[in-house]
Amino acid sequence: MKRLAFLAALAMTAAAPAADPLVIAHRGASGALPEHTLEAYALAIEQGADYVELDLVATKDGHLVARHEPNLATTTDVKDRPEFAGRKRRAVIDGVEEEGWFACDFTLEELKRLRAVQAFPDRPREHDGRYAVPTLEEVIALVKRRGTETGRTVGIYPETKHPTWHRRLGLALEPRLAKALELAGWSRRDAPVFVQSFEPSSLRAMAELSPVRRVQLVGAEGFRPDGSPDFGQPWDWSVSLDPRLRWRGYGDLLTDTGLREVRTWADAIGPWKRLIVNEAGAARGHDLIRRAHRAGLEVHTWTFRSEPRWLAPAYGGDPKLEYLQFYLLGVDGVFSDFPDTAIASGADFRRQ
Repeated sequence: MKRLAFLAALAMTAAAPAADPLVIAHRGASGALPEHTLEAYALAIEQGADYVELDLVATKDGHLVARHEPNLATTTDVKDRPEFAGRKRRAVIDGVEEEGWFACDFTLEELKRLRAVQAFPDRPREHDGRYAVPTLEEVIALVKRRGTETGRTVGIYPETKHPTWHRRLGLALEPRLAKALELAGWSRRDAPVFVQSFEPSSLRAMAELSPVRRVQLVGAEGFRPDGSPDFGQPWDWSVSLDPRLRWRGYGDLLTDTGLREVRTWADAIGPWKRLIVNEAGAARGHDLIRRAHRAGLEVHTWTFRSEPRWLAPAYGGDPKLEYLQFYLLGVDGVFSDFPDTAIASGADFRRQ
């Protein structure tokens, strides 16, 4: 009864829903296996994901590999590798100093000696140390092969990670990504590819290099006492020489004017889900979905996780209710660590 009452309340505020919201496997099936590994991507495809999401960072010799951050400390076993102990250092990335081992200090051959580990302490760890760090080309090959085997189209959803930082190292991500897509036969508008970034300049650069679809990610630092979002700023704008950009933030992109501006360089927005539904499970910004659609943008929101600590109290521990809420509100896609749950929720959604 509680489930039915919750769904009835959702239906009263629902937007025109997307018929089949995309399931984007966030770092692969990362709820079950170490993230950004071929094994996690393969499991996500087996579970039915439409796209696999990969964050791209560059090695010292210019290869693109799938890691959540340039810092390898928490997603690989690098700290247990004595041969690389001397590589530990401090670096400033997007204005924040951190300590660790950074992909840009390793050749691809060296990086291939490392093995992935589970980044979340409350997730299964029996697969730690078993899987290698994949290159972009290896992920593309896997996706194509598994797509053929399953008889359906599966795509990739790469993020240019800290693109301004990489560019200043002489390791610009966009040309390398565009070249890999061209070699894969995916340098076309209808390719199964979405390129995402938090930095507008990275998406503009991709637009010059490839016709694939692009997604402007939008984040926030949290919420102010009055409940309004505490928006951050794209890093490329914060270091821009253009004074018109230095005072602007992500919030400016979500106004009607901002959404129309985003449409000139992107095909979708990827807002943090708390900008749409708050931590208690109440819709706070479902008008954002309507306004984005009116501007010609899809809405792909992040990140959905099944563990109780990530769920709003209104869901009563049932992660499917979160998906159903967002599907009813009209999102076009969800980033999920648990693609199987997202797929099952989509089946429930179609029965509503």
